Amino acid sequence: MGFVFGEIVLSGRDWVAPASILGGIGFISLFWSYAGAKTRAGVRPLCIFLRLLGLAALIVCLLEPHWTGQRAKPGANLFVVLADNSQGMEIHDRGDPKSRGDQLKNILDGGNADWHNALRQSFNVRDYYFDSKLRSTDDYSELNFKGRSSSLWSSLQMIRDRYEGRPLAGIVLLTDGNATDLPETGIETKGLAPVFPVAMGRNESGRDISVQKVAVTQTAFEDAPVSLVAHVDVNGFENEKIVCLVFDNEGEEIERKVEVIAGSTSNLRYQFQLKPKKPGVSFFRLYVSTEKDLEKNLEKKEGEEIVSREATVANNSRVIAVDRGSGPYRVLYVSGRPNWEFKFLSRSVKPDDQTDLVGLVRIAKREPKFVFRGRIGESSNPLFRGFGNQSEEEIQRYDQPVLIRINTKDEEELRTGFPGSAEKLYEYSAVILDDIEADFFTTDQKSLIRKFVSERGGGFMMLGGIDTFQDGKYDKTPIADLLPFYVGNDDTMESFEALRFELTREGLLQNWVRLRQTEGAEKDRVDLMPDFSIINPLGSIKPGASVVATVSDQYGEKHPALAVQRFGHGRTAALTIGDFWKWGMRDPELNKDFSKSWRQMIRYLVADVPQRVELEAADIPGDPNQAVQLTVRAKDHEFQALDNASVDLSVIPISDDGERLDPIRLQAEPDNEKSGIYTANYVPRGTGGYLAQTTVTNAAGANVGKDEAGWTTDLAAEEFRSLTPNRAFLESLAKQTGGEMVFANSLASFARGLPNKKSPVMEVWSEPLWHTPLVFAFALACFVAEWGLRRWRGLP
Repeated sequence: MGFVFGEIVLSGRDWVAPASILGGIGFISLFWSYAGAKTRAGVRPLCIFLRLLGLAALIVCLLEPHWTGQRAKPGANLFVVLADNSQGMEIHDRGDPKSRGDQLKNILDGGNADWHNALRQSFNVRDYYFDSKLRSTDDYSELNFKGRSSSLWSSLQMIRDRYEGRPLAGIVLLTDGNATDLPETGIETKGLAPVFPVAMGRNESGRDISVQKVAVTQTAFEDAPVSLVAHVDVNGFENEKIVCLVFDNEGEEIERKVEVIAGSTSNLRYQFQLKPKKPGVSFFRLYVSTEKDLEKNLEKKEGEEIVSREATVANNSRVIAVDRGSGPYRVLYVSGRPNWEFKFLSRSVKPDDQTDLVGLVRIAKREPKFVFRGRIGESSNPLFRGFGNQSEEEIQRYDQPVLIRINTKDEEELRTGFPGSAEKLYEYSAVILDDIEADFFTTDQKSLIRKFVSERGGGFMMLGGIDTFQDGKYDKTPIADLLPFYVGNDDTMESFEALRFELTREGLLQNWVRLRQTEGAEKDRVDLMPDFSIINPLGSIKPGASVVATVSDQYGEKHPALAVQRFGHGRTAALTIGDFWKWGMRDPELNKDFSKSWRQMIRYLVADVPQRVELEAADIPGDPNQAVQLTVRAKDHEFQALDNASVDLSVIPISDDGERLDPIRLQAEPDNEKSGIYTANYVPRGTGGYLAQTTVTNAAGANVGKDEAGWTTDLAAEEFRSLTPNRAFLESLAKQTGGEMVFANSLASFARGLPNKKSPVMEVWSEPLWHTPLVFAFALACFVAEWGLRRWRGLP
């Protein structure tokens, strides 16, 4: 938006010839007057110049010169004044008794408001203010600087869309530039009118402690330990102690850490390890303060205001949501005989409330008819003799294996043996095979296990029992595709004198394999493990698989002991040690490690297994109110996308003391592009934690499943992330739109000069120069000066 400069136009073109003749006569007379005159050097040229200048002014007047140009047509162009009403404007810069909001009000309502009136004389001015929304105003009396966010970019986009196709000349933007809705990909200013930012605030902020970022890392292992890392910026508290505290959902302090800063500014990093008390969604609150202010606030009485030496305390805390998962995850263990491995495995996972181990153990193989002789007329297996009155359909014939079910949810579960349909098998999150040969399963069941992993996304693990891997004749079966190794024809179980367990480099990097915090402690722990003696040698590792543990025999040769791989949507593992249970036979300390190792391996199998109903809460990018999109993924019993479902949602706000407030009911709508996905948007009403719960029913009205998700919203933290004005953004915005930065004390001159800048609707103006008194006065002054100079120097 540059200035439009004027130009001189000669309208008296008919007087060109007479003016030329008169000019020639004047020049000849001038030459004749000074031809023989003698005087001091320099006087005659000056006199000639003055007369020529006067003659030229008179001759030009004959040509009727006009000064013409363009300017913004009064009242035809629109101009927007946009003021920031967010709570960030309440910041007091260091040494300034007035807040940024007070300064903004003074610009709009005080003695400096003449610029606003000057703007109205040439433009149709539209006044707006923004915080979380864009609002119009008549006199800015609504400004209270209580807005919880700064939707600066959204407001500019709304103005662009609202005035599209209309003559909008520009936007005066009064703000500190700290927006909460700037997209990470950058702004697109195409179609936006020139922006003239007036930056509020000084570049040097006051004393402040702010939580910049909180990173949460959680795993599904050993009671879901949560790693919390907080990044804190400190400004102006040199040589003071900065305390970071973590509170649980009931407001009880869990842990605190103290750092001492050396300089006036510092970037601190606090790391905590948390363990939620219960499964599902939990909320924690992180708070930072100087030790001096913290002690004063802890001693203050109820109802007293918080004591602080900071510019603001709104950015001193964050609420964190942690989701341990709903569980329990049901794991099906299938074994061909009762063994030690199942005993120790079930004992290890029993304390884990997130894992439910179901056992299907064969206690007798099928027996050929000609081998067995029972009582005359008896058709059932004699092992079941005396166990109730069995109907003819319920009798297990003696040529079928005898199975026992352990920890089933009801009498019907696994009653017919290993599941033969996807609906039954997909109820489990993982399957473990041990001491069971491939012929135990039908061809359809083998294919079903493969689909269980690849399509359903379940976990699969094979243990190194007697009848597994090659000894179980799993080569050339669909189950062999799941294993991380190729099963060779010559691979059979071998016995060794001593096999020493060792983690590979990749195993040391996996948190579900490690049991200690450091590499040295982990190696010391492994050295205490007992020697094993049975191993199932396997073929070469498959592409994409990883060996996380090995065993070394007495000859120093290493054999893979534990390997994993991704397969389809699921993950698989192979434990080739045949007597892994020996680890649990040692002293109590080693037994604790053994149990913890099993729990972590099971958690690894079920950690990412999808459920029939899954609820996810994700922030909507660029939304100034931190709106959340709730996405529900629903699947049928075969884990195919479920359409025509009814999805009920409820959002429960969580108060600071952990109390659940009244829920807000929502109805999710089907996604227009993807099947089985239902979405709903929720705009949080305030800062804190939120718990979302969903219930899905199919078209027949049957319950499909439930799930929950949690998230936190901290509008104040985003608003006060930076206390210094974002001048870099404002300058970039002005440059990209063709505007310029404006100082508050120069707004009046800026407003007066705006009409001379390019606008959508311009008008031509013209002012005559030939009949103005100044022109004739100028010509007369030249002649009088020339006459006086001649008389003074004695010229004729």
